[in-house]
Amino acid sequence: MDKPSLPGHQPVPREVRLDHHDSVRNHVHQQVRSEVERLERRIETLRLVKAPHAAIMISTYERMIDRKKGFLRNWDLHEEGY
Repeated sequence: MDKPSLPGHQPVPREVRLDHHDSVRNHVHQQVRSEVERLERRIETLRLVKAPHAAIMISTYERMIDRKKGFLRNWDLHEEGY
């Protein structure tokens, strides 16, 4: 079943070529790496702001980062430093 399209919504062409294994691997690597970087920035922000539940949120984000880095390692998508 097709999703209904939103008015004024133009489909964005995919940059990843699904028929090319390396293209998919590179796309996944870049996506997960950017997610890790975003989580690391959130942690730094939480350390600067003394929010009531900052420690819990930081701990959760650190676990998410560890899992994402583990995913990259398990699928041989990691770089030096990851």
